[in-house]
Amino acid sequence: MDTGEITGALTREECAALDAVDPLAAFRKEFALPDGVIYLDGNSLGALPVRTPERVRRVVEEEWGRDLIRSWNDAGWFEQPYALGRRIAPLVGAGADEVAVCDTTSVNLFKVLSAALRLRPGRGTVLGDAEAFPTDLYIAEGVTGLVEGARSVLIRPEDLDAHLDGDVAAVVLSHVDYRTGELLDMPGITARVRAAGALMIWDVCHSVGALPVELGAVGADFAIGCTYKYLNGGPGSPAFLYVAERHLAAGPLQPLSGWFGHARPFAFEPGYDPKEGIGRFLCSSPSLLGQAALESSLDVWERADLAAVRAKSLALTDLFIALVEGLDGIEVVTPREHARRGSQVALRFSDGYPVVQALIARGVIGDFRAPDLMRFGFTPLYLSHVDVWDAAQQLAEVLESGEWRQERFSRRGEVT
Repeated sequence: MDTGEITGALTREECAALDAVDPLAAFRKEFALPDGVIYLDGNSLGALPVRTPERVRRVVEEEWGRDLIRSWNDAGWFEQPYALGRRIAPLVGAGADEVAVCDTTSVNLFKVLSAALRLRPGRGTVLGDAEAFPTDLYIAEGVTGLVEGARSVLIRPEDLDAHLDGDVAAVVLSHVDYRTGELLDMPGITARVRAAGALMIWDVCHSVGALPVELGAVGADFAIGCTYKYLNGGPGSPAFLYVAERHLAAGPLQPLSGWFGHARPFAFEPGYDPKEGIGRFLCSSPSLLGQAALESSLDVWERADLAAVRAKSLALTDLFIALVEGLDGIEVVTPREHARRGSQVALRFSDGYPVVQALIARGVIGDFRAPDLMRFGFTPLYLSHVDVWDAAQQLAEVLESGEWRQERFSRRGEVT
């Protein structure tokens, strides 16, 4: 297609008609979206819920400023990792006592991967996706470097079965590929890994809040996830981890034996005695301001129907693919099949970075991943079909006009 007009899909008027009957449309007012912006980067940083500033203000001015240290008890600060974990549990198909909100994704992967190696003595191989988000690869390399005889082996998920031998202790995979948006077969992969005697660790950063996740039903052993993407917890919001109940009585599994995971932290004992249950995976004091922001976002999520979220996500991504797949130089990398797609669309274009910057200048915000992928995330709680149509039209115009070739759009920032 060598025109700036998009064709071959729904018209803008038809998109508006779909928005008029959208069961999730009312959620849009729950988010502070700037005028003139179509935000397609919620897969990297979610939008601000309108209730978050007031919740954070209360923590700062009242719980901290007025009540001071009493708030550890009176405001429930001490119990926050568990309380928030119970609220996230339904979003990932976990039991109420199998999830804790704490630390960061990287730190939590270090904990659960260390635990997996301890649960499989005599096995030393950790399998991971060679194209996973780098923190997963780096942490796996770091953990295995601390354990004699352990090694990190990078594969592609489609080659998994060829590597599942008797030395594999654990497999770490992302439910949704952060680059392409490909959704992996969580039930099938988990079953094959466990049948081989290994433990399955899922990274659900790009799926929690975008589609139903059923960690318990599929038999996953561990999982890690963040809260600042589709869950809208805000920049730097705390991560979470999932540990299947069957592993919670196995002793002091993880090596970050900080005081917050001690059975009696205020006894100030010199020796470490881990808490019972999921508490043994805690390490240090929680980030109360970050957790306050997450609280207000979870207030929204507790009213959202995940099945409706998934249905709209697929509809929005279907629409975007149909609108852009004929544009000159554009290759749609994200799978068309619903069962293999998360909630983003990745487009390959040889000069993707300046194109994304030109779109941002027009108010259409996506992001870029080297070497040539433009990523667009579709967050059903605050995006409309008309937003998607307009974004595709803007992309067509940017490509047709050649404005992306302006020198200013090629200047690289620290974050792409």
